[in-house]
Amino acid sequence: MAEIFETVEKILVDIAAAQPTNAEELEQFRIKYIGTKNIIKPLSKEIRNIPNEQRKDFGQLLNKVKKSAEDKFQSLQSGMEAGAEDAAGDEIDLSAPPSSMPLGSRHPISITMNRIIDIFSRIGFVVEEEREIEDDWHNFTAMNTPEDHPARDMQDTYYLKDSTSMLLRTHTSSVQARVMTSQKPPIRIIAPGRVYRNETISARSHCQFHQVEGLYIDKNVSFADLKQTLFYFAQEMYGVDSKIRLRPSYFPFTEPSAEMDVSCFICDAKGCNVCKYTGWVEILGCGMVDPQVLENCGIDSKEYTGFAFGMGIERQAMMLYDINDIRLLFENDVRFLKQFQSAI
Repeated sequence: MAEIFETVEKILVDIAAAQPTNAEELEQFRIKYIGTKNIIKPLSKEIRNIPNEQRKDFGQLLNKVKKSAEDKFQSLQSGMEAGAEDAAGDEIDLSAPPSSMPLGSRHPISITMNRIIDIFSRIGFVVEEEREIEDDWHNFTAMNTPEDHPARDMQDTYYLKDSTSMLLRTHTSSVQARVMTSQKPPIRIIAPGRVYRNETISARSHCQFHQVEGLYIDKNVSFADLKQTLFYFAQEMYGVDSKIRLRPSYFPFTEPSAEMDVSCFICDAKGCNVCKYTGWVEILGCGMVDPQVLENCGIDSKEYTGFAFGMGIERQAMMLYDINDIRLLFENDVRFLKQFQSAI
């Protein structure tokens, strides 16, 4: 009788050790231990040959084997089904419709700046970028504004803590200075970037804003070249019917200097709130590069001449998109930015 007990014990050990790894092996496990012709069923008939005092123990052992086989099968089956679901989830259904994703939008400043860069790049201007933390010489002195020059009062400057020579640049003219001291003419560049001035934040002004400045230096460059370049820009930016006018002005780094107005593209120069009913909108400042600026940067002013211009990006964007408060351009309000989803 000991042999029959040993046979059942061995089956119990085999069930515990069985590790089917796929559906086919699991099915073989089921047939062997649970199926209608499983190896446990014939052993049940041997119970009549077991002495009466051992029949109870033998019956309990058989029930333990049967339950162990059933529990092992259920556990293995559940594990394989879960693994199959995970594997199916990893597969890519190429026929499934795409999930919708919210569209972002370009910032109006970026749209306007890229548009300006594209216009000038068509006529040979190359983009130059430089540092925003600048020294006093490149920001002021090289641009013909020494320490005692009254023109410094035109710009409220952010100086770095405990420094009288390092500052946040007040204009991208510092890029022009660095290019003129590192490159030889001919020079034809535009310098886009962020600048800083210590001004009260309001609907019309901010302590940070963006500029695009242009510089062209070569032999025999004249004011007529400047005028034609800006006229081309105005027509490309605001329409082929745009007109420009130049008014005398003052900048320390250009002589002569001028302010440029463009015919109001909002009302077709008929008069509106944007142009203050004059038919003209001020766009930028410009002029011929002062000979002293050329000399400061190591360029012979007797051999070379040049012109420069500069404009604020925020002003351009506000006019193009009818924005009445400059602060909207810096607050990152999603409701405001969503309006530019379709802008190029």
